[in-house]
Amino acid sequence: MTREFGKIFIVVLGSLLLASSLNLFLIPADVFASGFTGVAQLISLVLPFSVGPGVLLFLLNIPVAILGWVKVGKSFTIYSFLSVVLVSLFLEFLPVRELSSDIMLNSVFGGVLGAAGAGLLLKWGASSGGLDIIALVLARSSDRPVGIYFFILNSIIVIAAGLLLDPEKALFTLISIYVTSRVIDAIHTRYVKLTAMVVTKQPDVLTAAIHKRLTRGITRLPAKGGYTFEEKEMLVIVITRYELYELKNIIDEVDPEAFTNIVETASIFGLFRKD
Repeated sequence: MTREFGKIFIVVLGSLLLASSLNLFLIPADVFASGFTGVAQLISLVLPFSVGPGVLLFLLNIPVAILGWVKVGKSFTIYSFLSVVLVSLFLEFLPVRELSSDIMLNSVFGGVLGAAGAGLLLKWGASSGGLDIIALVLARSSDRPVGIYFFILNSIIVIAAGLLLDPEKALFTLISIYVTSRVIDAIHTRYVKLTAMVVTKQPDVLTAAIHKRLTRGITRLPAKGGYTFEEKEMLVIVITRYELYELKNIIDEVDPEAFTNIVETASIFGLFRKD
């Protein structure tokens, strides 16, 4: 229960940081955010009638939440959609206030603040919705790198910023998106896929628990302690970065004495899912 309250607190805090980055830095400077938030800003700008980015962000995420519920999992989707609802509410109720007239400062600080919110959400097993959920669905159904989808959508946002506003605003949008990606990498991880090597004395119980809560295959290898010479097993499992929080929880609950090494996975070949 304490863990759930802690996770809800992180979701609220992360959502507040995301909304603050927009209303205090990016929106006053006409700089766009990355992902679905930037799409919501664009749509709000071109519509002939006034609709806030918060409302549009919420509407855009409804079909994505349904997709996540079916393809990803209930817990991840619930917390991610909760974040979307909170960001939408904060965007509507927080005042749009220009703290600085310097567009460079707005771009950098807006990117840092938004990335801090998004990174916290990812670290605690949630997301800001939108493209994160789509990326996870793609990662589960394909071995192709999902970074290309982030690149395509963010490129569209940058190009649209240049066409709708001016080329300078597009360049500052690019700076903001770059800063966001770098800070998220520092808080969480830049790699979409990770490899976990878990040395455990309870391989059967831990394997069953992982299979129950994660849709991932596991390779089991015999292992022996170098100091105690105790017989153990090493479980090797490839996961997405969105599943890292859940895997940590499973290991803590089943075998808190297990030794786990997480390494970044640049590429994989073969079937990346458990039938």
